[in-house]
Amino acid sequence: MSDQNHYVVKVVPYSTEWPQQFEKEKDRLLEILAPHTATLEHIGSTSIPHQDAKPIIDMFAAVDTLLKETVYEDLLNHLGYRYIETGMTGRHLFVRELAGTRTHHLHILPIEGFYERNELLFRDYLRAHPDLVQEYGELKRVLAEQYHSDSEGYTRAKTAFIQRVVDLARTERGLPLQDVWD
Repeated sequence: MSDQNHYVVKVVPYSTEWPQQFEKEKDRLLEILAPHTATLEHIGSTSIPHQDAKPIIDMFAAVDTLLKETVYEDLLNHLGYRYIETGMTGRHLFVRELAGTRTHHLHILPIEGFYERNELLFRDYLRAHPDLVQEYGELKRVLAEQYHSDSEGYTRAKTAFIQRVVDLARTERGLPLQDVWD
């Protein structure tokens, strides 16, 4: 079983504190990562107003050159982040926990193609379409009950919705369609 499945899927109502938590963590991270980081973005459902979400602050840090994960491990360790092997190429994932509960995900990726990433397009499209935010929230609540202790299954079960939104966002921006799992 991958480390991704070691936490319980819990979807909660949107909190106005999430953007503030992101800004606080962004400041902490940039103190350490600024020489390596071109930008740091709040992604995922906690970055979308009124979106029900797992209460984990997801972040993308774009770097000019993606270094070995050990470089970032050394920098982030004292902030409570640990590296997670995901099997994904071209990115590193670090997680932060408090009392055994995940609070933050930090993905470190190259800046090339950063603003055309599906995660950012998805976020921006939902921010502009509140009707889809409500639909996504309802889906997430149902799936969280169904996949309570299987976060990978929960994520995969959202694929059709995510693909539909990403297709709309990519079409709107004149970008080629792309499978969300690529």
